[in-house]
Amino acid sequence: MEQINQSCFYLMSFLAIIAIRALYVLYLTGKPRRNKSQQPLSTLIVLGSGGHTAEMMNLLSVLQTDSFTPRFYIAAATDNMSLQKARVFEDSLVDKKGVKGVSAQFTQIYRSREVGQSYVTSVWTTLLATAHALWLMIRIRPQVVICNGPGTCIPLCMIAFLLKIMGIRWSSIFYVESIARVRRLSLSGLLLYKLHMADQFFVQWPQLQRKYTRAHYVGCLM
Repeated sequence: MEQINQSCFYLMSFLAIIAIRALYVLYLTGKPRRNKSQQPLSTLIVLGSGGHTAEMMNLLSVLQTDSFTPRFYIAAATDNMSLQKARVFEDSLVDKKGVKGVSAQFTQIYRSREVGQSYVTSVWTTLLATAHALWLMIRIRPQVVICNGPGTCIPLCMIAFLLKIMGIRWSSIFYVESIARVRRLSLSGLLLYKLHMADQFFVQWPQLQRKYTRAHYVGCLM
């Protein structure tokens, strides 16, 4: 009985520490963080099919890429076009700036659920996608995560947030809602907003900012 009580005490102590750490992370999330070393920040960029990737390429075109390097591009395993567009973008940087060497890597990730897939089979694929996302995040350990709505970003952002709580790596999450979202957030955006996981949350329409007051209105990026 004494051994059981002792085990319960250790478990409760561990859970209390995790809860305190989670509250601390939530408190710091959204607050400005200085890059004291002034070194470039390793950056994970999550791409989505169709309009998501087009918007992301527009966003990256105004990004100070020298400050966000190396860059790691991730797209769904069934998305054959997004990484190709990212490669074209990176090649254009080489042509403009004459950058030598590779400053970008391109990776695919399993999707949690394909369009039309049954919810029963999606349980297994979700577990597989989460495990794959965990492996990628531990391998890459980015300092910055940039995403704009594809469902692929959710497991990556969740794991990034858990790594913050565990003290393994602080990855600042920047979320830019799609321009197609005029009156309400996408499911990905709503999850990141409600769970306070995004350090900076941007919308492209003023009515969205009025509805979701913690978001920042940045105008239309397209």
